[in-house]
Amino acid sequence: MKKQAKTALKFLQITAGAFIYAVGTAFFVNPHDLAPGGVTGIAIILNRAMESFLPIPVGLLVFILNIPLLITGLVKFGKEFLLGTVYGTTMLSALIALLEKLRDFLADNYPVIIEKISVNDVILASIIGGVCMAVGLGVVFRAGATTGGTDIIVKLLRLKYRHIRTGRIFLITDTMIAFASLPVVGWKLETVFYSIVSLLVCGVLLDVVLYGTDGAKLVYIVSDKSSEIAARILSELEIGGTFLDGVGAYTGEKKEVVMCAVKKHLFPKLKDIVTEEDPTAFLIVSSASEIYGEGYKDHFTENM
Repeated sequence: MKKQAKTALKFLQITAGAFIYAVGTAFFVNPHDLAPGGVTGIAIILNRAMESFLPIPVGLLVFILNIPLLITGLVKFGKEFLLGTVYGTTMLSALIALLEKLRDFLADNYPVIIEKISVNDVILASIIGGVCMAVGLGVVFRAGATTGGTDIIVKLLRLKYRHIRTGRIFLITDTMIAFASLPVVGWKLETVFYSIVSLLVCGVLLDVVLYGTDGAKLVYIVSDKSSEIAARILSELEIGGTFLDGVGAYTGEKKEVVMCAVKKHLFPKLKDIVTEEDPTAFLIVSSASEIYGEGYKDHFTENM
């Protein structure tokens, strides 16, 4: 029963995140022809390019574009990854399509309402859209799922290029997509820059939603199953660790201690992993105000 409640909460969280993202797309990003990146950005570009001869709603295009990516994700990451991602992708596509129809219905039948909720300032719309997408993505990611699209592409690239930070890969791919929108926005460079404003807002805020401040937890794990715990931490949380040699003061037995730094929002999951592998494990947890290295602060930029 507890597992069922946990699963239900997970999917409720994915639904809430997809809804917030869809609101940003349908009411702020799409009406201003902004292509802030990701599969949603590609879908908006295709929608504009094909609307004269093959009008396909953005939500449906998002779903179509995600099909080959989901198949690739299944092959590379397995069924567990696929379940939450398929639900997140389907829900996002459906909600974008539904909210776009709602927007059009309000515009045709209740123009006063649409005037009240519309944002005519493109800069403000790009900021609000970026905020909605960041919060929505953050909620979905923290539920342990993705919305498909470039999330899967970035995850695949990270398998080969572990030294490149995830945020930088997102920024590169999304900027390329934003510039690709030039032909469908009448070669208006300012529209592309507004799109980049939206993706920058999304990128910065997404880091805040996912990781909070620079603070993290420094954790020492003393367990007879240190190897199993370290393997799960690496695969499920995508964080590294260091094995330290220790000797039990009472027993005199050699112990292998796992030391790792974990961002605050991942710490509850780390505790769950340790408890599941070894309920008798000994944990020492302290706060780390600053951490430099992969996944945290960059040595070079901090010294500039």
